[in-house]
Amino acid sequence: MDPNAFYALFSTTCFALVGLWWNAVSARLKDFRETRIKQNATGVYFSFLIPGMMGLGAQVTGADTPLWRAVFVIGAIIGIFVWVNMIRSSPKATSPGFFHRNRWLVVALYVVILIGSFGMDKLALSLAIQPIQVEAFMMCLLVLTGHGISWEVLMETPPDGH
Repeated sequence: MDPNAFYALFSTTCFALVGLWWNAVSARLKDFRETRIKQNATGVYFSFLIPGMMGLGAQVTGADTPLWRAVFVIGAIIGIFVWVNMIRSSPKATSPGFFHRNRWLVVALYVVILIGSFGMDKLALSLAIQPIQVEAFMMCLLVLTGHGISWEVLMETPPDGH
């Protein structure tokens, strides 16, 4: 698949997921007033927004230019900053969910994207894969973790049992 076409579809999908998440949050707004659930809901929001912005940047700058790397560096740094701060400021993991307990995986994915964005993904060329395709795979994993976190947030019972 053409990387420009992929990123057009990818960013559109991410922004659609942001909109769907807004609807899910508005339906359970009173549940999201509890700090831990609110932080998890914020994590879901950023799981779709940051990759969506990175995909949009890749589409606008073009897969054939080095500018997409700058977009991914900025996006990965923002993603690392947001997730590290969210993990550090949240209470200890009490949720039984895999994604909630292992939110550090999101940070690890952003670190891999950051390393690749600096050109450390040249191994991909020896496998006849474009570096931007490797980054696309990492972005898909980010969205997959966002889906997992969103499922766990929506299935979580609020503290008052409602």
